[in-house]
Amino acid sequence: MVKGSSTSTRPDPAPEAPGGEPTGTKGFGVRFAPYACAPSASRGRLHGEPESRTRTCFQRDRDRIVHSAAFRRLQHKTQVFVSHEGDHYRSRLTHSLEVAQIARSISRCLGLNEDLAEALALAHDLGHTPFGHAGEDALNACMAAFGGFDHNAQTLRILTRLERRYADFDGLNLTWETLEGVVKHNGPLVGAAGAGSNDKEVPGPIRDYVAQHDLELHTWPGAEAQVAALSDDIAYNNHDIDDGLRARLFSIEDLREVGFIDTVFAEVEARHPDLDDERKIHEAVRQLIGLMVEDLIAETGRRLEALGPRDPADVRGAGQAVLAFSPQMA
Repeated sequence: MVKGSSTSTRPDPAPEAPGGEPTGTKGFGVRFAPYACAPSASRGRLHGEPESRTRTCFQRDRDRIVHSAAFRRLQHKTQVFVSHEGDHYRSRLTHSLEVAQIARSISRCLGLNEDLAEALALAHDLGHTPFGHAGEDALNACMAAFGGFDHNAQTLRILTRLERRYADFDGLNLTWETLEGVVKHNGPLVGAAGAGSNDKEVPGPIRDYVAQHDLELHTWPGAEAQVAALSDDIAYNNHDIDDGLRARLFSIEDLREVGFIDTVFAEVEARHPDLDDERKIHEAVRQLIGLMVEDLIAETGRRLEALGPRDPADVRGAGQAVLAFSPQMA
């Protein structure tokens, strides 16, 4: 049994709104779709705490992440380019803020919990090394004798052990839903028989934590975690284009070999024939983000209609991602 203010995992079916759209359990005046993770139905925290009178449990999670030392350290962790090459290239910190903005927008359109999606977006890169995935590969090699290094497992260690700010516990004592989303945002970690979903052993730090606080590694995560994961894809794909063009690693003409991107640039040039390259890049990237967001919302709407989830448990037990891009966009 998880210790906390609430142990409910399956809230009552939500009422119908006047327009026929389903709404969910209220949280400080906000209504959610029935498949959203409502604060009142949270499974609580490992260490029980009194609830806040002014913030929902997921707002508190977000705030604890923002105030953590690990979040501040993201400003020194690079995405692709190192900071001394120019102050307009993205760091893990600015990337995480951009992911959070996209995640909130998508969550609002789908009736999901914006605060939970934002918390997951802000936390998703806390365990990353500097120097992108090359840094992770190097550290993994260095740590091979000690079980290797996995940035997702390191994020969980930061959130549950390494942050030491509170008198009563190590870590940030986040809700079950936030920790679940951090660990499983890309899908289940183990199969029904306990084998790794990708033929990989579950990283030790995740395995050790789950032994005392079961995050149900065999299921898909809640919808908000799926939003955060896809918002990450949208952000880094488009912002790597932006940074790469600014760094002159490739040109607009190189990019136009990709039909989807060529169509966007052609539309921008048709409307603004005299636009300088800097503004043209910004306008095209802005439109690419918009098209990906719209595609994700449309495809997710089709999947939700087919599944008809009554609550978050139906999303977790769907057997596949409920939030997704269309096959063409993917």
